[in-house]
Amino acid sequence: MVSLSDLAQSLEYVSFRSSIPLRTIFVDNNSDKGWRIYDTGPKTIRTPLVCLPPVCGTAEIFFKQMLGLSAKGIRVISAEHPIYWSVSDWCAGFVKLIDYLELDKVHLFGASLGGFLAQKFAEYTSHCPRVASLVLCNTFCDTSVFSYNETSSLFWMLPSLVLKKMIMVNFTNAHHDKRIIDSVDFMVERLDSLSQQDLASRLTINCTNSFVDPLKVNYLKAVTIIDVFDEYALSSPVREDVYKCYPNAKLANLKSGGNFPYLSRSDEVNLHLQIHLRGFDGTDVSAQAQ
Repeated sequence: MVSLSDLAQSLEYVSFRSSIPLRTIFVDNNSDKGWRIYDTGPKTIRTPLVCLPPVCGTAEIFFKQMLGLSAKGIRVISAEHPIYWSVSDWCAGFVKLIDYLELDKVHLFGASLGGFLAQKFAEYTSHCPRVASLVLCNTFCDTSVFSYNETSSLFWMLPSLVLKKMIMVNFTNAHHDKRIIDSVDFMVERLDSLSQQDLASRLTINCTNSFVDPLKVNYLKAVTIIDVFDEYALSSPVREDVYKCYPNAKLANLKSGGNFPYLSRSDEVNLHLQIHLRGFDGTDVSAQAQ
C-alpha cells in the first residue's frame, strides 16, 4: 500500500513505525491470521491501556496515543484482531491474547466498534473481571442502530468495494478543519489495506443484533466517555443510550474532532486518558510505572 496522506508522511508517524515493532500473535489454532499489536511503554506493567480500533481501523491508528502516553511512563498496547465472525469468538480470542501477554487486567480504550467490543468483553468476563476500566470514544451499546441485522449474514459474500462504500458513507466531508481532513485521509488508507474477509467479519460483528447489558457491566467503577460535539457517524440518540448505560461515567466532551478525534485531537484525547488512568496510580491496576 502506498501511503500518501499527510499523517502517513508526518515525522511523528515515520518515527513511530521505525521505533516500535509490529508483532503478530497467533492465539487460535484454526486461524492463519494473528492479532497485530504494538506494545509501548514499560513491559513490567501488567495492567496496560489497550486500544481497540473501529471497523475501518488498524493497529497503527493509535500511534499518537502510543507515542504520547508511553513517554509519560504508561504502557499502551494497540490491538487489531484477526477474523472473527461473532462477539463471543472475539471475546474468547481476546482472553487468549491477554493471557499470552501475561496481563492481569486491562484498561480498554475503544473507538466505535472497538468501544462496543470493549463493553462486551467487560460483560463477557464479569464473572472473573479482566477489565479494570473503560474509556469509550464515539461508540454505541446496541448494534440495532445500524439496521443491517437482516442482511449482515450476507456480508461474507459481498465484494470489498461494496463493503468499503458501506463504511465510507459515514465519513463526512463537511469539515474545513485540516486536522480532521487529515484524519479521514489517513483512515481511508487504513481501510484500503484491509482484506474483504477483514471487512466482512468486522461489519458482521458490528451489525448483528447484540447489546450491552448494563447490569453486567455495573461492576466497573471507572468509565470515561469521550464524545465530540461536531458531526460524526453516530446520532445523538445513540450517544444518549451510552450515557444511560453508564450513569456514573465521567464525560469528556470535545468541541470538535470528527469521527477520529484520537488522530485529529490527540492532545486533548491523551490528556483525558491520562486523567482517567491517574485515578489508578498507586494501586495494583496502575498502567503507569511508579
